Amino acid sequence: MKRASLYTIICFFIAVLLAVGYFRQQQRVKKILAQNERLLNENRDLRESLNSVSGTAQQIAERKDQQQRMQGRFVERRAYYRRNWQQFIAVSTNDYRTGLLGGIKNLQLVVRNQTEYPLDNVVVNVQYLRSNGEVFKTEPYTINEIPAKGSRSIEAAGSRKGMKVQLKLMSITSQAMNFCWSYNKKAPADNPDPFQCSEQ
Repeated sequence: MKRASLYTIICFFIAVLLAVGYFRQQQRVKKILAQNERLLNENRDLRESLNSVSGTAQQIAERKDQQQRMQGRFVERRAYYRRNWQQFIAVSTNDYRTGLLGGIKNLQLVVRNQTEYPLDNVVVNVQYLRSNGEVFKTEPYTINEIPAKGSRSIEAAGSRKGMKVQLKLMSITSQAMNFCWSYNKKAPADNPDPFQCSEQ
């Protein structure tokens, strides 16, 4: 009888020890799983943060590269217009009236600017000619603020005598294009961009 109850007590203690061990094992497993889940979440957050930083850095690099390309094109366009300005800037007159015996009325000067930059001012000499082609009068005119891809006209003085007029372009200035041209400005043969106002 005593031996049976001793076995029962021993079996009970073994069962209790096994239950306590199992419980502690389960607690450790839950703790490890919780730590693993926390580490996985931290890794995911870190990966997302790195991807975001990488994407931002790439956007900054692309924007900088784009700005450099745009700036390069901007400078090249200005230089191209300066070198080839005669293809894009022109001065002309309207269809003015002439009298039967001479005389010029309703004269207008028109500046056309086909560059992508405004012109600050254009100076033109108007030469009034007799029927034999002799110049009997010259008057200077300044046309200001000619818009990019546009034109501007001004009234010019008429004349009681003369059969036609002849225009002589004297100077053109554009800060936006960094362009300074004048008829008496010599263009050195070794300078590929002689009408640049100043190096920028």
